[in-house]
Amino acid sequence: MKTFSEKLLELRRREGLSQEQLADRLGVTRQSVSKWESGAAAPELTKLVALSDLFSVSVDYLVKDRLEEPERPAEAPAPSTARLEEQVEEISSYFRGYAYDSKAKLFGLPLVSIRFRLYGHPMRARDVARGVFAIGNIAVGLVSFGLISAGLLSLGLISAGLLSIGCLAFGLAALGPVAAGLLAFGPVALGLWYAGGVTALGGKIAVGVAAVGDTAVGYDAAGNHVLLWGDGLTQAQVEAFLLEHHPKLWRPLLKLLALFGANIK
Repeated sequence: MKTFSEKLLELRRREGLSQEQLADRLGVTRQSVSKWESGAAAPELTKLVALSDLFSVSVDYLVKDRLEEPERPAEAPAPSTARLEEQVEEISSYFRGYAYDSKAKLFGLPLVSIRFRLYGHPMRARDVARGVFAIGNIAVGLVSFGLISAGLLSLGLISAGLLSIGCLAFGLAALGPVAAGLLAFGPVALGLWYAGGVTALGGKIAVGVAAVGDTAVGYDAAGNHVLLWGDGLTQAQVEAFLLEHHPKLWRPLLKLLALFGANIK
């Protein structure tokens, strides 16, 4: 008698399908097919029906060990060939990428979601990491890390979020070589309200070597209220200037902008 996992493995090989090809036809992950074939998990009823239609066998045959297997077509690969195919499939899976979702969930999302797709393999919707903590080529989560990331806290080559850090950073607060947001810091900083960097453009306050804003502090600065760096500025001088024009400025932000202003060059 054969178990469901043994029958599934045999039927898949008979049809000449890889685990990933079977997964694509069923709309599941390759890891799900692997777990079914290893006996670590069983498919839900709708997937059993889909398997029976795909392989032209009954659901009873799939789930009942005592039923005889369907006649094996003459063109089925020899066991040795099938085993080689399985080994090639397992090895190639490591080069395609890696996927993991934790069973623990929060807000309906996996606590941890990891998706890596290696170069040369096309990205698909299911290759996007989505979780409370998301890590991958493309990551979306409360906390995300990836080449492209989005979340409350995001870190990546291109990142967007409430707090965003990256080569290209966009967010409520953004930090990076090119940063844009309400509050932006970086070599090129574009802040809707506040900006600090080598080149800084801020709606309210800009501090940088080249600074443009309503209130601007810099070596070259333009605005309604300007403090030029000249031969040098102390942090206290910058603080006093900013407080003169923005007396309600949040003190930690005041300290940070003043530190930038005192160390422009």
